[in-house]
Amino acid sequence: MPAKYSVAIIGPGAIGGTVAAWLSHSERVGSVILCARTPLDRLVIEAPDGRVIEADPRVVTDPAEITEPVDWILVATKAYDVAAASRWLAPLLGPYTRVAVLQNGVEHVERFAPFVPVERIVPVAVDIPAERSAPGRIQQRRDGTIVVPAGPAGRAFAALFADSVIDASTTDDFVTVAWTKLSLNCAGAVNALTGLPGGVVRQAGVADLMRGMVRECVLVGRAVGANLGDHLPDWVVERAETSPPDSVNSILGDRLAGRPMEWGARNGVIARLGEAHGIPTPLNAMAATLLSVMK
Repeated sequence: MPAKYSVAIIGPGAIGGTVAAWLSHSERVGSVILCARTPLDRLVIEAPDGRVIEADPRVVTDPAEITEPVDWILVATKAYDVAAASRWLAPLLGPYTRVAVLQNGVEHVERFAPFVPVERIVPVAVDIPAERSAPGRIQQRRDGTIVVPAGPAGRAFAALFADSVIDASTTDDFVTVAWTKLSLNCAGAVNALTGLPGGVVRQAGVADLMRGMVRECVLVGRAVGANLGDHLPDWVVERAETSPPDSVNSILGDRLAGRPMEWGARNGVIARLGEAHGIPTPLNAMAATLLSVMK
């Protein structure tokens, strides 16, 4: 076990950039590599407490630039971008490398099982509200949380964030944690569909629509083993109502920037698994269908 870990983060977006900046200041991390499509000069994070966190990790734009494996690979790309992320894995993987998947949805392991031995994959539920204004420039809205499955790998991963404001912890019931996060994410499709930021929840009928989407998610999640309470629809709406009205979630940010959207991992998976279990999910199915044809 090394005294300090070497870490590579694939994907310098809002989550990847925020995580990379904090890990660059961690006493437990010896080196940070940021794997990006295009170069960036440095990371500048506006932290929730008003501080500005800057970091200068090594930035590489071609897998051929990787000369040795790392201890931890953190995949922070969009859920639909697995194929592009996978091209970085071979040069970064060593005999003991772990791959932490920091993506939306509930199928973290399934996405990367074709590329990495399953026992080396650590699924990560990330809840760090952050928005990227330019390459390497990110506003972190809240301290945020990271949750991973209990066990030696999970404990080691959570320990990487001990020197940050991010609350990293382990759980014996990751399925429930992942589906709880999906409850938040599925309702966020309303922002992408309307093109409006967080304050849209206060418009007539929107809160009830969100509740309906979350109820569908709860029923499907229970069918696959998640322990989800009846309070979740109201909890998701309350969280939306207390968030800054100008906040832009990641799926809306992608639409506004003309990027592909994660409708499959957020709403499509609920419709797909709902159909498999005989559970109607008309709201999430409609959201997935509409988002899939938006440009």
